[in-house]
Amino acid sequence: MSVAAGTPKGSYVGLEKKVVLITGASSGIGAGAAEVFACHGSSLILCGRNAENLQQTADKCIELGLSPDKIVQVVGDVAEKEDLEAYLNKGLEKFGRLDVVVANAGIGVPGNLETLTLEQYEHQQLVNTTSVFSLLKLAMPELKKTRGNVVAVSSIAGLKPIDSMLTYCVSKAGMDQMIRCISLEVAKDGVRVNCINPGAIYTNIFNAMGIFGDGMTYEKANALVSKTHPIGRIGNVYETGKAIAFLASDDASFITGVTLRVDGGAALVLPLPDIPLGNK
Repeated sequence: MSVAAGTPKGSYVGLEKKVVLITGASSGIGAGAAEVFACHGSSLILCGRNAENLQQTADKCIELGLSPDKIVQVVGDVAEKEDLEAYLNKGLEKFGRLDVVVANAGIGVPGNLETLTLEQYEHQQLVNTTSVFSLLKLAMPELKKTRGNVVAVSSIAGLKPIDSMLTYCVSKAGMDQMIRCISLEVAKDGVRVNCINPGAIYTNIFNAMGIFGDGMTYEKANALVSKTHPIGRIGNVYETGKAIAFLASDDASFITGVTLRVDGGAALVLPLPDIPLGNK
């Protein structure tokens, strides 16, 4: 299989025994991570806003060999506390335990100080950062019981400024620091807390952020990203999925509080070349 497409198959220790909750599992990085965990035989709590897309993720996991009785789907929005509670409660009702939380759901709203509204700023903080705090506050008692772990999905935007992505950068930087603080707090309980910081990954976020007015293709996305990532290409969801699975696995048993860049070297480039965001 080509590097562009990638493959979900890998080999990490202990994942077949783990119950994994994934937010934003209906598309993109979350769906790719679900497929990677499915290849390892993990039990999955798939959470997302779009029921049809969530079913597609579940179907793909089953195609990869995961038994249907090892999947539960929960439709909801991370911005709603009641939905976060449903994610956890329905997963516990199905499996009776929780080993891993993959806090992946997020949004990207382009804009700068002049163009962004306060409502846009606050909503992006709610979805990208506050919801992670709320979910982990709910899930931590269960993770302490299993000496489990957390993998949050941040961004290189948390590590460096990107033009016309003000509130997105702030939300991801906040996530990075929150993960470090929580990792320090719960290490004594045997719970590990890490995050990955992807560069550009080939998902529908390109269309959502208005980068291509006439629609996204792999060729367009790759041509743009090849200029901003030293490795010379865009990433795929299985590359981020495997990084998530590694950090969640027993192979990473001595790793906590890290922000792992999965970015093709993009964070090494200062500054990032200009990207034509939709409402710049």
